[in-house]
Amino acid sequence: MKDHPVMLIVDDNLQNIELMQAYLEPKGYKTVTATGGQQALDILANQPIDLILLDIMMPGMNGFEVTRRVRGDALLKLLPIVLITALRETKERVKGIDAGCDDFITKPVDKNELLSRVKPLLKIKDYNDLRTNYQKQLEAEVAQRTESLKQAMLSLKEASLETINRLTKAAEYKDEETGAHIKRMSLYSEAVARSYGLDETTVENILFSASMHDLGKISTPDHILLKAGQLDAAEWEIMKQHTVVGANILSGSDSEVIKLGEIIARSHHEKWDGSGYPDGLKGNEIPISARVVAIADVFDALSSKRPYKKSFSQEKTFAIIKDGSGNHFDPAVVDAFFAVQEEILAIKQKYAEK
Repeated sequence: MKDHPVMLIVDDNLQNIELMQAYLEPKGYKTVTATGGQQALDILANQPIDLILLDIMMPGMNGFEVTRRVRGDALLKLLPIVLITALRETKERVKGIDAGCDDFITKPVDKNELLSRVKPLLKIKDYNDLRTNYQKQLEAEVAQRTESLKQAMLSLKEASLETINRLTKAAEYKDEETGAHIKRMSLYSEAVARSYGLDETTVENILFSASMHDLGKISTPDHILLKAGQLDAAEWEIMKQHTVVGANILSGSDSEVIKLGEIIARSHHEKWDGSGYPDGLKGNEIPISARVVAIADVFDALSSKRPYKKSFSQEKTFAIIKDGSGNHFDPAVVDAFFAVQEEILAIKQKYAEK
């Protein structure tokens, strides 16, 4: 128990207040006094109190109402309250219990009764304070550890994304336009994935994983990758292998982003009607991440200049995407793409090729 617990004595009769002070203060208790209910509530709002000795019959706000208001305060709801009353009827005591008091003392107040009543209630108050403080300390420790874990995870994520960025930069050394292409189509993929209705975690993972879609082109010979004209049949077979090579490079990771990158690298050239490569997947057999990246990749390829072609106009590019619904592309993904058409164009303008 505290060395000098603070009692709030509330009574409209000063003689009653002085009597209880005379009983309590020699025993080491400190006292604060109020002559009305509202004054008592004001004191409680501004300083710590360990126990309330509260007269019931007061003008204005009576003891029952004060008790109810104290119990309605989250910070004070466990504060011990002893009602001081000349009323002896059972119904009045029941009313006090219903209001939330902890005990009663009958007027005229007896010294020994007063001291014997407050002592166990103060011990309960100490226990409740200890429990509350322990809970707060525990919550603070959990919050601190959670923040530390959060920062550790953030650092790990940043390191993983840096690794991904460095991997994708490998392709840039073969194609001056690849860097801008990767940035645009990753953002296109993010926009389409969100429009399609994927959850935010998946959307974010697609944003980062999409950048690895053509990682396998690191194995594609320059004379094929940078060829100005159309590829012949043999060259085309070699070119198609970049999907398998990319997936192999990314396989076996525990990272969700890299695992998704493996799926995208392998399947972003699959087509809704089954005519794509390397596995000839059809419809919903194609992972949704690959279906999303496919439309972003094709849009950027159509609307950008390449060694083997000029860029198409905006109108023709959109027309080709629309015509590909149901054969090249998942119709639902096409709808999601056109739902964010303005966002797609804004990304294209912001990250235009220099």
